[in-house]
Amino acid sequence: MQLFAALRKIREFERVQLPFLKSLLDFDIIIEIGYAAEQKQPLTAKQLYLLKLGPLTTVRRRLVVLAEQGIVRRRRNAHDRRSTFLTIASSSLKLLGRYGKLLTAIFRAELMDA
Repeated sequence: MQLFAALRKIREFERVQLPFLKSLLDFDIIIEIGYAAEQKQPLTAKQLYLLKLGPLTTVRRRLVVLAEQGIVRRRRNAHDRRSTFLTIASSSLKLLGRYGKLLTAIFRAELMDA
């Protein structure tokens, strides 16, 4: 597969299946929350802010929007009821899994052509 054909395929998937990703910052937030969950160390909002993904106010605002859309969920910390952990909604995880499979397939096709 040629470079721009692959990029077109990726962008088409993003436009159709991931319309909630309005910016790279949204994607960065989702990746960091998901990565922390995979590492069995879920993030609190404060920990996310400390990653300095962008201006604090912008990260807060984007996190609120992602939560309102149901992409990111807040779950109570069982040990400290005052804090919450950030998680990715299961429906969003499924979509992101399909996105990952698409990227993997394109990457493998590129390796075969090389």
